[in-house]
Amino acid sequence: MIELAREASGLWIVTINRPDKANSLTHAMLTELANIAEDAQEAQALILTGKGKVFSAGADLDEAHGGLATSDVWERLSGAIAALPGLSIAALNGTIAGGAMGMALACDVRLAVDGAKFFYPVMKLGFLPQPSDPVRMAALIGPARTKLILMGGQKLTCEEALSYGLVERIVGSDALLDCARDLAASTLAARSEIAFGIKTLCR
Repeated sequence: MIELAREASGLWIVTINRPDKANSLTHAMLTELANIAEDAQEAQALILTGKGKVFSAGADLDEAHGGLATSDVWERLSGAIAALPGLSIAALNGTIAGGAMGMALACDVRLAVDGAKFFYPVMKLGFLPQPSDPVRMAALIGPARTKLILMGGQKLTCEEALSYGLVERIVGSDALLDCARDLAASTLAARSEIAFGIKTLCR
């Protein structure tokens, strides 16, 4: 359910492929994603995307109430993505919800298709968000808007997400991966130490 394509250029493309379940994430899937992100320290750039019309609905509901919602595997995954030396791009092929937001927040750049929605209904479900998610979200959009999403349970349209700074660009679904590849191209062409140096300066 997790697909990995490693290209000779140094680009890694990771795809969540469980569209019949809105790409909801099981513990096994999250562990595989975390393993890939940790291995991707050698990648020049990484694109994270999904199959179908939803990027991810978050935790698989059957497993969420069995402990997945509070598992440390979410933090392991987002921490590994944030630590990548190369450019990381979340190519959001559709709506993103709940804990799945963490991996997108950890990426350097977020692209979204027109019509995508963004929400993180932890209050309604009775869980706290993963510790790093509010911090990363607030760094992007500010504390008040972060509370609007996490405490107010507000669902954002892709246009609102763009105006807030939660995503950097809205693109057509047919152009999503091409746009992500174009963004990665300069990183792939540069020496790895230069790319890492720029990331360090931007933090």
